[in-house]
Amino acid sequence: MEAPAPRKKLPAIESRARYEAEVVKLEQVLLLKRYSWRTLKTYLNCFRKFIRHYDRIDPKEITRQQIDAYIVHLINTKNITESHQNQILSAIKMYYAETAGQEEKVRLLIRPKKAHKLPHVLTEEEVARLFRAVDNLKHKCILMLIYSAGLRLGELTQLRLAGLQPGQQRIFVYGGKGKKDRCTILSPKVWERLQHYIQVYQPVEWVFEGQTGGQYSPRSVQAIFTRAKERAGINPYATVHTLRHSFATHMLEKGVDLRYIQELLGHESSKTTEIYTHITHTGWAKVKSPIDDMDF
Repeated sequence: MEAPAPRKKLPAIESRARYEAEVVKLEQVLLLKRYSWRTLKTYLNCFRKFIRHYDRIDPKEITRQQIDAYIVHLINTKNITESHQNQILSAIKMYYAETAGQEEKVRLLIRPKKAHKLPHVLTEEEVARLFRAVDNLKHKCILMLIYSAGLRLGELTQLRLAGLQPGQQRIFVYGGKGKKDRCTILSPKVWERLQHYIQVYQPVEWVFEGQTGGQYSPRSVQAIFTRAKERAGINPYATVHTLRHSFATHMLEKGVDLRYIQELLGHESSKTTEIYTHITHTGWAKVKSPIDDMDF
């Protein structure tokens, strides 16, 4: 009889809080809500640090003013990012609204103004140079699949062989971000490479597996990308996720409707996909500065 797959375990607690029982209560709520393991770990770490900051105060007695003061303290001393600030506030809000029964305390928490940042995008030539910089068949297939299908890193490492549907030229992505399934493109050119890879490496369940089986490590994918990026001499700020941004931008530049790109990427809102309209070069050739028409 096959042994059950081991459950993911949270990392060992480095320093327990005086009111660690409240952390356990929050964990139960997050488990019942079926939050991902990564989100659960993040929320518990954020909340534990928060109640340790007010170590001698029962968490239920911490005031709204003290919550705000804690965030200000982190901004001043740790220079936390807007995204991390939001994670901390979400963890605190979850505890008081769902565990402590003090929803009024966290109503209308002050959220940071969202930064409007454009994603890094590679040119098509840079993407091609990236692929040419990789000799290992498995590593090349990993990078090609991420770019050609617009996959997130987690979607790539969790992609099963059963998700490849070459007859329909599509990939079925199970449980993407927000636990949502979707279909995206399986390029015939990439499928040709994948067939060779599968014959050589003979994966059992996952498209990409570690040396001893099981899912391939996200860190290994990041290391593959970093080495290829350095060898290719492309944008040093690019990450694995840059391939997904590049996929969307290049699709838009080729005239693919934004609604189709939204579906392929698995974006819930069209506003998320619209960011690529700000970085595409489509139509730029027709746009010129007003100074070009001046005679001086």
